[in-house]
Amino acid sequence: MLRLTSLLAPIEKGNSFYNLYFGLSLTMIILMALSALTAIVLILMQPSNSNGIDALGGSSETFFGKNKGKSVEAKMKKWTWICLAILVVLSVIFYILQKPAIWGA
Repeated sequence: MLRLTSLLAPIEKGNSFYNLYFGLSLTMIILMALSALTAIVLILMQPSNSNGIDALGGSSETFFGKNKGKSVEAKMKKWTWICLAILVVLSVIFYILQKPAIWGA
């Protein structure tokens, strides 16, 4: 835990904002980890886009192809993009929070 605090501390412990900074940083790291793990699981659960040799010659339209927006695959793809967008936003905010000038250091 001591190494974690040294990695996450651009400001010193004596600063009045240290507890707020440390709490925000730890919360952001936990949320980024959860978002990344969720995105990984969703990506691994999705089927591949190609159907092997059928992809070369083309295939006929299926019921699932016509109703692609309503399928479970489409929902998983949407949630994957949402998780990745959350991860990007949290990463940018975390980077900004690492600037010592924000905390008066």
